[in-house]
Amino acid sequence: MASHTVGTREEWLAARAELLEREKALTRENDEITKLRLELPWVRIEKEYSFDTEGGQKSLPELFDGRSQLMVYHFMFGPEYEAGCPVCSSGADTYSGAVPHLNARDVTFTCVSRAPLDKLLAYRERLGWKFPWASTGGDSAFNQDFGAHHTQEELKPFLESGNLGPVPEFASRCGTDAEHYMMEAPVLTVFALDDGDVYQTYSTTARGLEPLLAFYGVLDRAPKGRDESDDIPYWIRRNDEY
Repeated sequence: MASHTVGTREEWLAARAELLEREKALTRENDEITKLRLELPWVRIEKEYSFDTEGGQKSLPELFDGRSQLMVYHFMFGPEYEAGCPVCSSGADTYSGAVPHLNARDVTFTCVSRAPLDKLLAYRERLGWKFPWASTGGDSAFNQDFGAHHTQEELKPFLESGNLGPVPEFASRCGTDAEHYMMEAPVLTVFALDDGDVYQTYSTTARGLEPLLAFYGVLDRAPKGRDESDDIPYWIRRNDEY
């Protein structure tokens, strides 16, 4: 444990009160951002997509499963992967348990990946998840249209840069190479179904996905915080690999 300031109870209470004011301001700011998020214009989806699911082949409107709102997490699990992305997998441990609560609020949550459905379902069973998972059957159109798939040409500058960071390690842990690993991207895309028409309402990626990684918010309140740095190997594993 690194050295840290030690004070009296009174000093702690004063510092905590000051921090609490900033935490409250952040909460209020987040409330305002939520309002702005809900006010984003909707985009009508004209294109038709097809998915392989446990209930057979389905269209995008059918993925709503009788509800009016649909959240799709583009889970990084490409056709060449032997196992899903470890970071995506850590997030699944959070939202798998949240699905019944989302359903109660007229929201269907599903993951979508390009790997074959049988491989996705076997992986889901291995890690004990409950959420629905659909496959695009290797077709890249859906993921590409919503920013969750990269072509070889798009990846070429990055792959030739020689600065791949943790990508080779993650690729190896998925049973693939850096190029095929990076063809997939984690994205949350949100849709609404209104009078038979589907609309895209929201999308986020990168750190915008942190609400799906709820353990980070918990770690932020621990004495060491996230305890991550360039000098520390990336720690996240699948829940049966620690």
